[in-house]
Amino acid sequence: MKEGKVAVIICISVIVLCASCSVVPDNPKAEAVTAILGAFPKEVIMLKEQVADKEVHIIEEMEFVSGRLRGKKVAVAFTGIGKVNAAMTCGLMIEHFKPKEVIFTGIAGRLNPDLQFGDIVIGTKTAQHDLGLFTDDGIRQRGTRNPLTGMRNPVFFEADERLLALAERAAKEVKLKTITTSSGERKPKIVKGVIATGDVFVSSTSKSEELRSKLGAEVVEMEGAAVAQICYPRGIPCLVIRSVSDKADSKARQDWRQFHELAAENSAMLVTEMAGLLGSEVSIEKVRAH
Repeated sequence: MKEGKVAVIICISVIVLCASCSVVPDNPKAEAVTAILGAFPKEVIMLKEQVADKEVHIIEEMEFVSGRLRGKKVAVAFTGIGKVNAAMTCGLMIEHFKPKEVIFTGIAGRLNPDLQFGDIVIGTKTAQHDLGLFTDDGIRQRGTRNPLTGMRNPVFFEADERLLALAERAAKEVKLKTITTSSGERKPKIVKGVIATGDVFVSSTSKSEELRSKLGAEVVEMEGAAVAQICYPRGIPCLVIRSVSDKADSKARQDWRQFHELAAENSAMLVTEMAGLLGSEVSIEKVRAH
């Protein structure tokens, strides 16, 4: 009888010991990780190829690549298209890599007629254009309630000021690919502005004009504000960067096929330039004054 009790105690001790060994404690001195996400493989493949000291992690059958980009510790992942896919991947990224900040890179349809293929928008704010109240006059944007606090989320998620300032600084240094069109070659420009997000590929001039009018958005895409919503209640800095692949009109699909790879590469190039600045702990004022 005593031998049986001893055996049980030993078994329990072994189980407790194994369980404690399987838990990796947080290391407060560990170097901070920057998470970089993109919806299309083309949007992240360039970044993955540049990652040094690369490690591949398979989580929930999804691939995450960690390592160093321009010396900065990063974790990079392809999310898939749409808000749900982006939110799911971002959630896994936060859970497993504990990033200090999240950057979303990729392509978008233009809403501002002054923008052309390959131009880049650094998102000062993101908003979901298909979330809110559906009325006879269309959708009235409205944030959902935060499940962590019960408070209502804002319609517009503000970009992190430090990341925004670093992106502006990187924009002065990056060498983007020129765009070849029927009018000849042109150098892409980089602007700041609102980015609209929704679970539809916009291929309508009237819808583009509506989104431009109601939200003041520069471009429209399908993931950014969902990622911002995941980061918002956790206080994780977030920034969305997009490059124009189409004009969000009746020819959007045709233009997308022609320009999406180049646009994705330009966006990734700006993020890569940012990576070299992310280790800097200088003030926002000093970053902007550079």
